[in-house]
Amino acid sequence: MTAQHVLTTEALVSGYGATRIVDGIDLQFPSGGISVIVGANACGKSTLLKTIARLIPTQSGAVLLDGKRIDGIPTKELARTLGLLPQQPIAPEGIVVADLVGRGRHPHQKLFRSWTADDDRAVTEALAATGVLDLADRAVDELSGGQRQRVWIAMALAQETDLLLLDEPTTFLDVSHQIDVLDLLTDLNRTRGTTIVMVLHDINLAARYADHLFALKRGRLVADGTPADIVTSDLVREVFDLDALVITDPVSGAPMVLPRGRHHVRAADHATPHATGGTR
Repeated sequence: MTAQHVLTTEALVSGYGATRIVDGIDLQFPSGGISVIVGANACGKSTLLKTIARLIPTQSGAVLLDGKRIDGIPTKELARTLGLLPQQPIAPEGIVVADLVGRGRHPHQKLFRSWTADDDRAVTEALAATGVLDLADRAVDELSGGQRQRVWIAMALAQETDLLLLDEPTTFLDVSHQIDVLDLLTDLNRTRGTTIVMVLHDINLAARYADHLFALKRGRLVADGTPADIVTSDLVREVFDLDALVITDPVSGAPMVLPRGRHHVRAADHATPHATGGTR
């Protein structure tokens, strides 16, 4: 099991140049859980995640890891605790899967230290955990989108961090591969205790897989809590500017958002809520 850490932000402001995108956010990610950041396009979700990962500097406020400002933590020390999988990672042309996953060991490398048996173990375990051990000798650019995403997650796992940040890990994947990746991350959370923080654009997948949701609007945090506590028609209208019915997902028991739209509204208006959930 991984160690538990406290990751928080305090009055966090960040953006690009003089443009403020994240605007005074205070939050704490539950240790050992799966947290998902949701919101409309351009609301600041990815900027928030990149600021937490120290890819974007803070303009004011702070990101704290176990009470320490992350901008004061040495790079390799931070990388041994916190890993990031960006939205569109790029692999060097022709690199094979095992070599790419092996790059996750960089934070554990010391000057003049050669590759060790511990590195081999970490890479093999990461490949096995993500179900791509049989692809170890394949070129990454020969793989399907779902396979590549698993390989990138394996690289993050080989880094052996206790916290894993993922920026829209299901982007460009079909529905079956989206579920596959999110099931994989849930398995990792439950078996290793890894704290997972990710951005998702699909509110229904977020509600199904998250232990805790953070809803953003125009760079500000407007709600946070369990999906059952905060996903309501009012929240969906406020955050996504969408008129929707919220019922109980008959598969997972989580809230499920049914957009009304301008067409086919009769079916939505007469939908029968799940017996145990009712409308929200």
